[in-house]
Parts: sequence; C-alpha cells; structure tokens
Amino acid sequence: MRISTTIFLTDETITPVHLARELEQRGFAGLYLPEHTHIPVERTTPYPNGGDLPREYTRTLDPFVALAQAAAVTGHLALGTGVALPTEHDPIALAKQVATLDHLSGGRFTLGVGFGWNREEAADHGVTEWRTRRDLVLERMGVMRALWAAEPTAHPGGHGPGVRASLAFPKPVRGGAPRILVGGAAGPRLFAHICAYADGWMPIGGAGLGRTVPELRERWQEAGRDPGALEIVPYAVLPTPGKLAHYADQGIEEVVLQLPPGDPATVLKALDAHGRHL
Repeated sequence: MRISTTIFLTDETITPVHLARELEQRGFAGLYLPEHTHIPVERTTPYPNGGDLPREYTRTLDPFVALAQAAAVTGHLALGTGVALPTEHDPIALAKQVATLDHLSGGRFTLGVGFGWNREEAADHGVTEWRTRRDLVLERMGVMRALWAAEPTAHPGGHGPGVRASLAFPKPVRGGAPRILVGGAAGPRLFAHICAYADGWMPIGGAGLGRTVPELRERWQEAGRDPGALEIVPYAVLPTPGKLAHYADQGIEEVVLQLPPGDPATVLKALDAHGRHL
C-alpha cells in the first residue's frame, strides 16, 4: 500500500521544496495539497470540524504553484490537490494549469476535486446559488475534459460559459485526463460525480468504508465503469497500525496521511513517526 501525505503549506511552514525532497528521500509515495484562495472575515459558514477556523486556512499557498516547485526537485513523488475547488477557477485556465503540471512532472499529477464548504469564499468567486455548486463543478469538469480530448471538442455552457472546439496543448500524459479523485461525504450526489468523470473517491478520514464503498461500487458498475478500476484513497488519515491493516485488507492501494502545518522540525518529526508505516 502506497503511503502519501497531505499538509496545509503556508507562508509560515516548511517549504514545498524542502518537504518534497524529504518525502522522496524517505520513500513516501506522494504529496497532496488543499486549496483556499481567501477566507472572508465576515463569515457565517461554520468550520466543518467545529470550533474556530485554524490559522492555516487563511494562509494556504496556491497548491498548483507549490506542487510545481515540488515537481521540479523530485523525480517520482506523486503530486496532487486535496482538494482543488473548480468553482473558484475559470475552467479553461484550470485545464491548462492541470495539463501543464501533469506534462512537466511526467504524468505524476492527480487532480483531487471538491465542492467547498465556505459559502462566503465561493460567493466571491461568483457562486451565488450554493445549491448549484455541484452542477457547476460537473459542467466545468466537462469543459476541462473537452480541452484535454485528443481531438478538438466543444462543450456547451449552462451555469457558466462553455468552450468551442479548440486546439489546446499540452495534453495530460496518460491521455484524456489526468488521474481524478473526488473528495466529499458519501451519498448519491457524490457517487454520481465520481462515476461521471473520476477515477475514484477520497473519503476524508476514511471511516465507515465497509458500508459506503459497496454502494459506490454498485453505482460504478451501473454506470458501465470497469469494476476493477475504481480507486478508494482514504484522505487526511491519522494512522494506526490497525487502521492501515484494515485498509490493506479492503484492497486499498493508497492512503494519504495528515501532516501538521508546522515548521521544518515539527513536520520532519511527524514524518519520522509516519515513516514507521512505510
């Protein structure tokens, strides 16, 4: 089982270059980074985990820039977003960013996709109808996949503008799209997204998979997807030997462990602890 990591990298933490080098040297499989463009001060949306919003949410580095730095100083470390928020991007520009990062890293990029929880942050990006954000993500993923297609392909708009058939390069290395995982809580709407355009699911914390994964597998097969291709990647996991053994028994091939958003000494200490699970 591959052991990857995630962390809130900020202007106050270990740098992407330092962390990426340490991860590769120690044998970790990958690095995933979250995305928040800004946190409005006048915020009524509660923090999903309860209590005050942690400081690192307000200081998060741009994940695509940080991952580009990581790609430049490593040779095989997998790189991904966990998660990017397509509702906060122009899909044409995001398609170019993703394809470029995947191309320059030699196909090491995974696009982790999410829907967001902060209504005020999303509203500043033009998401005025919160209930439509999932539909907007679906539409923008369609635009992006049209631009990644081998032949010029148009995609209609709806909630936002579409794209006409276009020449757009580079293409994702594996063809069609990079590896795509969707994050979020289990349910019919999430599973529909996974089956429509993704390679699998990033369940936060990884709890309750014995109940939810069979349902997802059923939806996946109903959608005509290859039963053996579905990926389940537990995300932001606080590991114990028993938990990781349980994942391995379920056939899970990658798990993403949570690192603290600290200075180099703090993060390297956590890597020493997590390294026992490699």
